[in-house]
Amino acid sequence: MARKRLALGKVYTLLEPGPVVLLTTAAAGRSNVMTLSWHSMLEFEPPLIGCVVSNRNHSYGLLRASRECVINLPGADLAKQVVGCGNATGARTDKFRKFGLTPVPAERVRAPLIDDCIASIECRVVDTSMVAKYSFFVLEAVAAVADPKPKDPRTLHHRGYGSFMVAGETLKLRSRMK
Repeated sequence: MARKRLALGKVYTLLEPGPVVLLTTAAAGRSNVMTLSWHSMLEFEPPLIGCVVSNRNHSYGLLRASRECVINLPGADLAKQVVGCGNATGARTDKFRKFGLTPVPAERVRAPLIDDCIASIECRVVDTSMVAKYSFFVLEAVAAVADPKPKDPRTLHHRGYGSFMVAGETLKLRSRMK
């Protein structure tokens, strides 16, 4: 197989960890939604999730202040809203209104859920030891809801530079995990 050298700045396009999500935050009477694709499961029980929220994002300050958020999983039908939220700042824009997203109250945190999404995971920040150096927050899921209808939801996966892949076929293979 002939291989071509890949620029190191494009390595992330090969290892994107999972579906693009919409992260909601709220503090000081303001809420925001941002597009996030740099996240990873860290532990099963309790569910721990690591995510990178840059200090250049408006959500960074809201997340640091409130220490809680909601990870909302959009379907591919929300692709334009996902990209719009990723290309706008919440410091000057009400992204819920601008992109037609429906905020609804969460059960355990102040940040809103997005009713238009397939699922929502309410989280609290449990570790900020890597925030100053890497903008890496460790979150613990404290509540979660999901729409039971889509059995194989079509989710978006960021491939870099405005390119997305939509989750496709589901393979069922034998597993010892329950």
